[in-house]
Amino acid sequence: MTRRIALTGGIATGKSHVRAQFEALGVPTIDADVLARGAVAPGTVGLSAVVARFGSEIVDTAGTLDRKKLGAIVFADSAARRDLEAIIHPIVRRATDAWFASLDASRHPFAIADIPLLYETGRDADFEAVIVAACDADTQIRRVMERDGLTEAEARQRIAAQLPIDEKVRRADHVIRTDGTFEETGRQVRAVYEALLLQH
Repeated sequence: MTRRIALTGGIATGKSHVRAQFEALGVPTIDADVLARGAVAPGTVGLSAVVARFGSEIVDTAGTLDRKKLGAIVFADSAARRDLEAIIHPIVRRATDAWFASLDASRHPFAIADIPLLYETGRDADFEAVIVAACDADTQIRRVMERDGLTEAEARQRIAAQLPIDEKVRRADHVIRTDGTFEETGRQVRAVYEALLLQH
């Protein structure tokens, strides 16, 4: 069976870049954020459940989830966020498990699932090893503000909704720092890739 490796980190700590680097090395990867978006696509059971919980005003006229409106609700209210996660996470988990099961272990000794809330949801126990993408707090805040067009206060609120990055680093099997150059990050990715191949 293909070995299950998780990639996690904080918001804007460089997970997508790290995942793309592993993909370039031939490692199959799956992104839980993409699965989560699919879980609430128009016409899905997931979207119906989200509308039932949060009201029809969180969908636009085309029947698509208004992620900005929903984000404003769940990042300001931890109970609302837990309700949303209770709807989406089981769907994402089933899709992730099916994906790993579909891989050919003779061609892919290990594969990587990018799961932002891995530790927060207790999913780390489902994986053989965990890689954490990390950067310093100032870099993280700046990236969130630039990427998502948020104020510093909003960026801090979103970061605070996750387990502190230092705690994720402490619990990780492998840490890749993303606050240096792309070349430095790439060297760390290759080192982790080689370490994981050796463990096969």
